[in-house]
Amino acid sequence: MFQTFKDWFWLERFWLPPAIKWSDLEDHDGLVFVKPSHLYMTIPYAFGLLIIRHFFEKFIATPLAKAVGIKEEVRKIIPNTVLETFYRRSTRKPSEDDVYGLAKKCSLTERQVERWFRSRRNQDRPCRMKKFQEACWRFAFYLMITVAGIAFLYDPLLPSQYWYYILEMSFYCSLLFSLGSDVKRKDFLAHVIHHLAALSLMSFSWCANYIRSGTLVMIVHDVADIWLESAKMFSYAGWKQTCNTLFFIFSAIFFISRLIIFPFWILYCTLVIPMLYLEPFFSYIFLNLQLMVLQVLHLYWGYFILKMLKRCIFTKNIQDVRSDDEDEEYEEEGEEEDQGKEEAAKDKERDCLQNGLGPDRSLLPNGHHGR
Repeated sequence: MFQTFKDWFWLERFWLPPAIKWSDLEDHDGLVFVKPSHLYMTIPYAFGLLIIRHFFEKFIATPLAKAVGIKEEVRKIIPNTVLETFYRRSTRKPSEDDVYGLAKKCSLTERQVERWFRSRRNQDRPCRMKKFQEACWRFAFYLMITVAGIAFLYDPLLPSQYWYYILEMSFYCSLLFSLGSDVKRKDFLAHVIHHLAALSLMSFSWCANYIRSGTLVMIVHDVADIWLESAKMFSYAGWKQTCNTLFFIFSAIFFISRLIIFPFWILYCTLVIPMLYLEPFFSYIFLNLQLMVLQVLHLYWGYFILKMLKRCIFTKNIQDVRSDDEDEEYEEEGEEEDQGKEEAAKDKERDCLQNGLGPDRSLLPNGHHGR
């Protein structure tokens, strides 16, 4: 049964243009052709990259983060078994009725319960150190792979193309494996679709021998990501002016590479030009469908980039509009800080009144009481 499926899956009419057979792509006369079996090493290399990433973040990204002023945040809260159980089993954001019931059960004020849940949510959110580590790792990889990709683009030898494909595919596999632990944003689903489409496109282009197209697509994608990750790093470090400058560079490269070069050059060469010489066949349709999925994602991310550019121009501040957690974290931390100041002022006023002093610490006349 497995052999039957294998024979059906590798039918020549699925993968190759008419009149081309698999036997034509076998090694002969000193020519070496790609083979699907070359991609088997992608998974073990992906785990290898995860190990390299762990040590990179620990011994390179973390010291670099501390050098630019990012500190490891320790968010501590007072342990409460009742509230912790409710937080884990029910909801992270209790309603007013829930807060009232929990306050009665724990002998706390409603304000204390609300503050506990706010602090508990902040404890689960990734700190700036973690965000910087992730951005630093991706920056280092994209920089390395872009330089390698440009060099390999001018190298016709198969070994260089093989390592370029293997490293790219292993990297995207490692990103898929780490999605559960990485910082989650609004475009989480778009990232999953992008990674799967990228892996499918790279695998298919390798197996069908569309190496030139695949290499160009990967370079076009990587060249803009370098600037994005570097802008994130400086944003987390609080270097706003540098962050804004890098983000403007990223935006320009993104729109040129993914909204001009990709659709009007690469997609044109894979979608239009082959029809001048060949009739449509399955791998042609499948390859271009994947490229069009990527182009839709480019338009989706282009919308977010325009929103961030608008925010930068009019508010002089770039904050990732894809990040639910980041927006909410800043809002809640500011809210908590305001409430803390308000309560501290009330406590100070209460202490002053008990000592016969007014709110401005002046003595109250005999027989008068502060209201």
